[in-house]
Amino acid sequence: MKVCILSDSHDHIALIDAAVADAKAAGAEAVLHCGDLVAPSTLHCLEKYGLPVHVIHGNNTGDLYALTQLAHKPGGVVRFHGMDAGIELAGRRIFLVHYPHYARAMAATGDWDLVCCGHSHKVDILEQKNCKGGTTHVVNPGTIGGVGQAPATWVMGDLESMRFEQHEIPKSLEYRDRVQ
Repeated sequence: MKVCILSDSHDHIALIDAAVADAKAAGAEAVLHCGDLVAPSTLHCLEKYGLPVHVIHGNNTGDLYALTQLAHKPGGVVRFHGMDAGIELAGRRIFLVHYPHYARAMAATGDWDLVCCGHSHKVDILEQKNCKGGTTHVVNPGTIGGVGQAPATWVMGDLESMRFEQHEIPKSLEYRDRVQ
């Protein structure tokens, strides 16, 4: 199973939409959003893809009531988990959290196959040794919102092979839609 891992969209609808479109075309079956979505309405553009969207909030929480309402929409794709989430996909134990230091701590437990985070706006893909003698994959996809001078990035993860690949969306996509 392939998953689209993203974070820190900060209401940049055109960029999150382009990332998920690319991911779905490449075979993604789910989206993992590691916080700082801000406005829940940002996620409406993803409904057309029909992929489950697992989302947590970060330090820019936006309207949590509206996000909860969106997550309870009958037939909806959004699954809002709160400040963090422990989920299982394709037999892999996955933990989502916003902060990298918390992600490294959770990876150290050895209870998770994959820990995903955000916040730093910098891509980081690593294997961390854990206290059970194994390794845990830690993925920070950077910022799909391309916040500040950071590029708009996301990561495609293959849960079978546990391989992760960084992708970039041209930030100019966001401005093209505003001009037309």
